[in-house]
Amino acid sequence: MLRCLRREPGFYKRLWMLSLPVILQNLITFSLGLIDTFMVSQLGNEEMAAVSSANVPVFLLISIVFGFQSGLGILVSQYWGKGDLKNINRALGVACFLGAGVTAVLAVVLALFPVQVMDLLSNRHDLSLLGAPYLQVIGFSYVFNMLSSLYASAQRSVENSTFGMKLFGFSTVLNTALNYLLIFGHGGFPALGVRGAAVATLLARMSEFLICVVCAVRSKNIPLDLGCFLRPGTEMVGRFLKYASPVVLNETAWGLGNSLLTVILGYTDNSVEMLAANAVMGNLNRLFLVVCFGLGAATAVIVGKAIGEGKTKDEVLSLSQALLWFAVLVGGAVGMAALVLVPTLFVPVIFPMFKLFGESSAIAAAMAVAGFATIPLHAYAISAVTGVLRAGGDVAFSTALDLGPQWLLCLPLTALCALVLKTGAWPIAIAIQIECVVKSPLCAWRIGGGKWIHDVTRGREV
Repeated sequence: MLRCLRREPGFYKRLWMLSLPVILQNLITFSLGLIDTFMVSQLGNEEMAAVSSANVPVFLLISIVFGFQSGLGILVSQYWGKGDLKNINRALGVACFLGAGVTAVLAVVLALFPVQVMDLLSNRHDLSLLGAPYLQVIGFSYVFNMLSSLYASAQRSVENSTFGMKLFGFSTVLNTALNYLLIFGHGGFPALGVRGAAVATLLARMSEFLICVVCAVRSKNIPLDLGCFLRPGTEMVGRFLKYASPVVLNETAWGLGNSLLTVILGYTDNSVEMLAANAVMGNLNRLFLVVCFGLGAATAVIVGKAIGEGKTKDEVLSLSQALLWFAVLVGGAVGMAALVLVPTLFVPVIFPMFKLFGESSAIAAAMAVAGFATIPLHAYAISAVTGVLRAGGDVAFSTALDLGPQWLLCLPLTALCALVLKTGAWPIAIAIQIECVVKSPLCAWRIGGGKWIHDVTRGREV
């Protein structure tokens, strides 16, 4: 491991320079989710449980957005290694047209059938009525978020990762301010409750989209080529569908699986307590995983560029192993720090702030310990799947590695513990995390074989 981690001077500086803006961007974005949860929790546990259920389809939308981002990144990072700006514009055009179309259709469905969708997510119709106004509005925000996220992904893939940090930092501050005004009715605004949280998010997403339009027109590192963007050509459409659509389907299926975990909790006998605890710990877990997501994004850029530059198989393998081991070491440090905070900060201070007491607090504590203890494994899996394997164009195998443990083990085991055996919080919390325990060694086996390295830009140039 130590020999693998020895790299040329400046390597880790470059890695952190790429990672830190993404880490800060995700920290800002996930903090918004925590702030949303905190503000809604002040309305009551039932309102928080309702928004937690409503966020099940929202998380699916987020996963689709991330899928398009990751799929686009595969192409852009390798084209960047070749210095091919025209094909970067073409790939971005295909991703924007397809991504906006998919999210628009889903937004319309959520707007037209909010109560019906909510009824599928828990055994409490009263929660459906509380969450429906939120669901009606929130879907449309992700049409704008799709477009801005794709542009931020393209900028990150050409090693301008600070763009997304600045963009989403601004929109998060705006969203937080609007939450305060619209949820509680401050400053002369109407008190819209849970609907106010959705309206605030929509307005913030619209603002970040407008900023992206202005920046795209003025960009120098990816000069906007409207001809290539608006008419990408069938060759690029085919290439995007070949390499990016499996990633989109992967993230959609993974998001659906993760959403089903919330649905399972929504059908337990103590569903309100389970959903409230999961709403808080879901956001806190993501906050501690931001470093892992940042390293995964940087890994994708570095590995994809190396392949695009024509590095040898051994060079790419050595580079990938160094990045993966570094992710594990960082994940271990983050996990240990998080575990120390469970009895010292979360249980006595944070959980009461979110109105988690008694049973809901005990459930949240179990979820915290299980989630934080497995952060090193999550760090490896994130960098392996979203970084190394996808950057290498190994989309089919990365999809199997990402979905197999979740759908074949995690979901059935969680349902068995929660709905059949009714075991209580600890076995359920462990079952939710079992996915990464199986996924990590499988990823290590695939990467060690070296068959995942493909130059996705080869073929007739478009």
